[in-house]
Amino acid sequence: MRVSVDIDEEMLARAMKLTGETKKGPAIVKAATQFIRRELAKEFARKVMDGEFADYPMTNDEIEEANR
Repeated sequence: MRVSVDIDEEMLARAMKLTGETKKGPAIVKAATQFIRRELAKEFARKVMDGEFADYPMTNDEIEEANR
């Protein structure tokens, strides 16, 4: 989907440099994707810290053992 947005040129240049992309569109997509992943990880960590997964049927040790 195409979207038109106004982005500060300096911010766009920083996004391109940090993402390693040489084109504007892919740089914005990659930056947004990385931002969303970080926010989801924060949300998951907050849920873990709040004990929302206390009834999860496996312990960390059991999960690690199952992955071997």
